[in-house]
Amino acid sequence: MNTTDQVEKILADTNLSTELQNIAHKVLQGERITFDEGVYLYEHAELGYLGVLANFIREQKHGDKTYFNRNFHLEPTNLCVYDCKFCSYSRLIKQKEEGWALTMEQMLDIVKKYDGEPVTEVHIVGGVLPQYDVAFYSALFTAIKQHRPDLHVKALTPVEYHYIFKKAKIDYATGMRLMKEAGLESIPGGGAEIFHPEIREHIAKDKCTGQQWLDIHEEWHKLGMRSNATMLYGHIEKYWHRVDHMEKLRELQDRTGGFQTFIPLKFRNQNNQMSNVPESSVIEDLRNYAIARIYMDNFDHIKAYWAMISRETAQLSLNYGVDDIDGTLDDTTKIYSMAGAEEQTPAMSTKELVNLIKQVGRKAIERDTLYNVVTDFENVVFEEEKKPQYYKLPVVN
Repeated sequence: MNTTDQVEKILADTNLSTELQNIAHKVLQGERITFDEGVYLYEHAELGYLGVLANFIREQKHGDKTYFNRNFHLEPTNLCVYDCKFCSYSRLIKQKEEGWALTMEQMLDIVKKYDGEPVTEVHIVGGVLPQYDVAFYSALFTAIKQHRPDLHVKALTPVEYHYIFKKAKIDYATGMRLMKEAGLESIPGGGAEIFHPEIREHIAKDKCTGQQWLDIHEEWHKLGMRSNATMLYGHIEKYWHRVDHMEKLRELQDRTGGFQTFIPLKFRNQNNQMSNVPESSVIEDLRNYAIARIYMDNFDHIKAYWAMISRETAQLSLNYGVDDIDGTLDDTTKIYSMAGAEEQTPAMSTKELVNLIKQVGRKAIERDTLYNVVTDFENVVFEEEKKPQYYKLPVVN
């Protein structure tokens, strides 16, 4: 049975509520669901129903294609002036004995370590410290592009940009233009958490507001550039806070079209100030991916991190709206392992990742940062590989 037939079967179910039938009809017709309908899905829709609708949309957009990329991460520091309650990674400056702060030379040495490797992107994100300012990052981006012009620089979240622009006494538009001129090519989606102030005040009250996060992305989009977006779910927020968050992203995407990917991020409760908050179940994770795919109709891609949610759950997510599972990321970050992610020492070769995707009937596509196809692995025959390298857990991107 194809995906259209599956949706038609839902519409024929007389036991389904009128509201759920209306939503299914909208999905089949390619119509946008409303805020209230988004909340209704969270409160009343079962996993099977959501999976049918989300997979219909996923296959309308991408067929069986599932994307991954090859990148590496630069984490300048895990010291930070902010004190986010959910963060297991950063250390306040007063805890500096537990942290690191790299010099420009050390960062460039990391970049040079990948010379000759088939990576397409360097992803730079970390804590916020005064010495990492506009001048520092401008010089870093320029030096990376001078050393390796083909390497895509995806760097820093609005949390970092807000801080360094404020310190430099420049507005967002000027700051983002300077970053682009220095060599920045896209920005990740981290720091979004939950936009609504009544939640943000509790979990991340010190850093940029939800509106400031959106404003920085908007200025970047105005320059013709692309970015990603995230949502941290499964902690103290209510369902309507999630929909409010997605609505704000959907509205901005309507205006700019600059977002590429939406990434729901599962809250992990180890080694942070919210360890008393239970984590969401796998069922809720899959429901959340599916609702995100249904609601975020103007986003091309929904991403899940295999290293964060486990390989098995990542495979399942490919039937619940997800079309990107990040990929082979060569070294080890502590962002998620410190918070209790499923993969504490994530190691997967390209062959293993491709097979993971193929095992659930999907096509593995290596992409670059902007979703241009690098390699279609449908007919690739792998030679004997070396022992799998360790691949990096994803920083919020």
